[in-house]
Amino acid sequence: MTGIGTTQLGLADVRAAADRIAGHVRRTSVLAWDSHILLKAEHRQRGGSFKARGAANAMLALHADKVVTGSSGNHGIAVTMLAAELGVRVTVVMTTAASEAKAQVIRSLGARVVRADGGVVERDRCARAISERTGAVFLPSSDHELVVAGAGTAGLEVFEDVPDASTVFVPTGGGGLLAGVCLAASLLPRRVRIVGVESMCARRYAVSLAVGTPVELPPSTTIADGLRGQRPGEVTWPIIRHRIDDMIGVTDDAVTDAQAALHRAGVAAEPSGAVALAGALESGFTGRAVVIVSGGNTPEALSTITQPELEEPV
Repeated sequence: MTGIGTTQLGLADVRAAADRIAGHVRRTSVLAWDSHILLKAEHRQRGGSFKARGAANAMLALHADKVVTGSSGNHGIAVTMLAAELGVRVTVVMTTAASEAKAQVIRSLGARVVRADGGVVERDRCARAISERTGAVFLPSSDHELVVAGAGTAGLEVFEDVPDASTVFVPTGGGGLLAGVCLAASLLPRRVRIVGVESMCARRYAVSLAVGTPVELPPSTTIADGLRGQRPGEVTWPIIRHRIDDMIGVTDDAVTDAQAALHRAGVAAEPSGAVALAGALESGFTGRAVVIVSGGNTPEALSTITQPELEEPV
């Protein structure tokens, strides 16, 4: 892993990830929301979220036989689904506050789930300890170069499919998706605005950018359970700091309203997947925007996750 300010990741790594994961993930659709907003439908991704991209890129490149990861749920689901195909043993560490429904899906897919007290920091510390004790490869949910490059393939598709987009709104937890989209943005010959959207009570990137150095925040209980990260990552921080145009925060009420609006339109987003739309609706942007709907693992959707053959893109 590279240190803060020294990462060499770029567009070439995102393109390499796209080649590597082809056949293991779906190229998701871009859906019309209104005349100004398009939705990148990562809720239709394999395993229900964009996390399939980073997990696939890392798992296929690392060739590990044992993996341990920390996750709020979606990354764990993504890793475990692919691990079953590759014959990899997986342990997923989740906080005691993380979704039990997601934990049950992870177990049903064949992984071991370990619960850890505290927040994301303590969760990942526990996962690292298990890695050191067992020899399993530690695979972070966002702060890993292969994970970031894989997540960036969602951005690559956005810029290929909507080359005239003026703004992209990206939900921001650990920052892997935001960093990946920042890398992919160099595909375009012009500047496109990249806006990260955080929960108002978990604004680790906004606070860190304001002071110019990574800041660790207390654990969050935001309804957007995938966005409870406490500190910018070593890989993600320099990328985001260098390229981001704006970071905005949204309340849980705004997220709930955006999720309800998406559901009325037939887009089955989970709270974390509705965060970017909440940000777009409150931002007053001009031009044409793409909003990344990062996940759709609602309780109803979780009940349908099994180990299917990879379907054609929808």
